[in-house]
Amino acid sequence: MSVDVIARDGSQVRVPDDAVAELASRMRGVLVRGDDPAAAAEPCEVWNAMHVGRPALTARCSGTADVVDAVNFARERGLLLAVRGGGHSVAGFSTVQDGMVVDLSGMRGVQVDPDRRLARVQAGALLGDVDRETQAFGLATPLGRVSETGVAGLSLGGGYGHLQNRHGLSCDNIVAAQVVCADGEIRTASAGVNPDLYWALRGGGGNFGIVASFTFRLCPLGPTVAFAGTFYPLEDLADVERRWRDHVVGAPDAVTSFVVSLTFPAAPGMPEVIHDRPVAVVGGLYAGDPEDGMRVLQPLRELGTPLFDLSQPMPYSVVQSSFDPLFPRGVLRAYWKSQYLDALTDDAIDAIAARAIDRPGPMTLVNTFHIGGAVHAVGAEETAFAERSAPFMVSFDTMWTDSAQDSEAVDWGRSAWQEMAKFGNGNVFLNFTGLADEPAQAGVDSAFGRNLRRLAQVKAAYDPDNLFQVNNNILPAS
Repeated sequence: MSVDVIARDGSQVRVPDDAVAELASRMRGVLVRGDDPAAAAEPCEVWNAMHVGRPALTARCSGTADVVDAVNFARERGLLLAVRGGGHSVAGFSTVQDGMVVDLSGMRGVQVDPDRRLARVQAGALLGDVDRETQAFGLATPLGRVSETGVAGLSLGGGYGHLQNRHGLSCDNIVAAQVVCADGEIRTASAGVNPDLYWALRGGGGNFGIVASFTFRLCPLGPTVAFAGTFYPLEDLADVERRWRDHVVGAPDAVTSFVVSLTFPAAPGMPEVIHDRPVAVVGGLYAGDPEDGMRVLQPLRELGTPLFDLSQPMPYSVVQSSFDPLFPRGVLRAYWKSQYLDALTDDAIDAIAARAIDRPGPMTLVNTFHIGGAVHAVGAEETAFAERSAPFMVSFDTMWTDSAQDSEAVDWGRSAWQEMAKFGNGNVFLNFTGLADEPAQAGVDSAFGRNLRRLAQVKAAYDPDNLFQVNNNILPAS
């Protein structure tokens, strides 16, 4: 008996049973065939239901040594290889149909050194795993806004979140990484060791190897923080967002704020006035003293006539998980697009408001994020993540559940993004780039700009044959 696996060149490779058995015997984790009933019981279900391809082989790794064996196995046979951390890839890069997946989701350890303010985080950890351990010491590192997001994909792609304006992106707080490269070698990447690889990992995605663990810098925070969460009628969005824009551009760096447009579900414990109602939620977190923070955040609560205001000091871990119900795993079909804006003009706001009112379904979000402070303090070429000047980003998070609506939903997301392009600077955020029929390189040029040439050179040095290509792919320099 053998296993047929898709190769990197699109052909089919027949892998003998004895080779599969040998890899399985070497691993401390589990090697699962696509036809094994165990394959249906994924320990980490992929988030985007548009991309649920069944791999021919899945290496569920328990540690770095398993990753090494899986990488060597795939490279030697030319197999098409995908890597899964938290499985939250919007573009569907967490799996591959009939290829091989290196699944890191069982590697979720987090070790905190409170004296040095560092955390060693395995690549399968979710944001909530890190927050759980670091908050025990009153510490945090900048991560995203949904606690079930995987740390690895978020951080390698940049990593926006509630702390960004005060403490930077997730990738800005990576101190070191342990990387299994395409040749099967384990390398450390830091400012002093393999600095070219370290530079590329901070925003360049999964192009250069499989990060088995990260070391993050921690900052004092919590356990209680000041949080603003004010619900306004969606029909007031244009006026609310104008006032929000005028306020946040002068707000202190301790404030990170956003506007989310959605139809709020009939959630237990929330007032009926917002049940199943289209709303604009103005959110903000103050990274500092909670009492001071509530005073600083007060203007966000006075941008119009609220329907409901849940603003209050609350545990940071609660803030980090408050949006989780909007993003259930394995349920939503998703196609996201983003656009950076050098200025949030009145015309741009009117276009955002029109699209927010005309969303194709209740689960679709239209978001505007304010970016500044520590994000802008890093030079565009200091890390691979190049967009360091735009003060705003707009994202259209098109989400639905019925596969029959795929074409309609994707068309809406594309048209909204194309309309917003006339207000944008041409750059996109790759972690918010959904794929339907686009190539894996979609958006790469505009995301990396002048950094792309150097990234291609680093890719050629560490992955010349493009083993790691199921990602926002950077082609190796020739």
